[in-house]
Amino acid sequence: MPSQRLASLDILRGFDLFLLVFLQPVLWAVLTQCGTPQAQAVLYHFDHEVWEGFRFWDLVMPLFLFMSGTSMPFALARFLRGEAPKRQAVRKVLRRFVILFLLGMVVQGNLLSLQVDSLQFYTNTLQAIATGYLIASLLLLYLGWRGQCIAMVLLLAAYTVPMMVCGDYTVEGNLACRIDAAILGHYRGDPTYAWLLPSFNFGVTVLLGAFAGQIIRLDRQGATVRTALRLLAVGLALVVSGWLWSFDMPVIKRIWSSSMTLLSGGYCFLLMALFYYVVDVCRLHRPFDWLKVYGMNSIAAYMLGEVVNFRSVVDSLTYGLQQWLGDYYAAWLTFGNFLLLFGILVLMWRARLFVKI
Repeated sequence: MPSQRLASLDILRGFDLFLLVFLQPVLWAVLTQCGTPQAQAVLYHFDHEVWEGFRFWDLVMPLFLFMSGTSMPFALARFLRGEAPKRQAVRKVLRRFVILFLLGMVVQGNLLSLQVDSLQFYTNTLQAIATGYLIASLLLLYLGWRGQCIAMVLLLAAYTVPMMVCGDYTVEGNLACRIDAAILGHYRGDPTYAWLLPSFNFGVTVLLGAFAGQIIRLDRQGATVRTALRLLAVGLALVVSGWLWSFDMPVIKRIWSSSMTLLSGGYCFLLMALFYYVVDVCRLHRPFDWLKVYGMNSIAAYMLGEVVNFRSVVDSLTYGLQQWLGDYYAAWLTFGNFLLLFGILVLMWRARLFVKI
């Protein structure tokens, strides 16, 4: 595989960020004012499943984890080839883990409140990425294909066996939430979400992404249909496996059940296959290049979108519109907020300013 950046990965990452920090909040702001059955049907799929099941919006977080794994074989290539000592890679991985974990606390853990009582230690997507990245990168650095596959099975077992033996899959009775309650206590967010035990499966999701990256790198001829078909085949196999497993262990995104891990991993493979085929194989990238504004500055986009509120700026400049927009003025503020964010990312793109960790 050539050494240049994988365009499909940047665009797919941008698509995921665009959903999170533009389309979904704007849709919610606009469609909640409509109140029509069609609007409610759209919003249903742009919200998380309450417990069992899987909606479109439940794929956003797994896709983040998956793509962090897909980039690993490229980012760690010189270490994997033996051109640099692996201890340097380990230091890099540990630094990234710490920074992502702290940023997660900034976003959702109330770190900036400077109050211990309000602190939430492990509650955010960035922290799940950090944990999964740490696990998967060490496996990628020190194990071959076969060892990575065995490790993935062991990680799934480390989650699944305790869940099967020590509880059920209800909100009150599942082991994952009970472990979080016992160890993290009030230092966590929504009690229907679990983070500690699911960390094993976070590692699996990121490792699945690393498998996709390795499949792509195996093709020395560049982007080919054969590689896209391999990604497609793995994706279909994972979707079927996750669906079959769901008859025994329900698909529950909030506790990152093993069936959900395989099912969402399969969907991620299918999306990667689609974007890889369209962007890298067919080279139909121009209509989607604008998504790189998000995808190549994903940390900046996520942090600005989740932490900084630009609505007051929009309100200060356009408050006169309220008399005409009425109930839709709040939707306009939301739209303006994320439009300003997009403008900042465009300026960063043009200045070639990319936030790296």
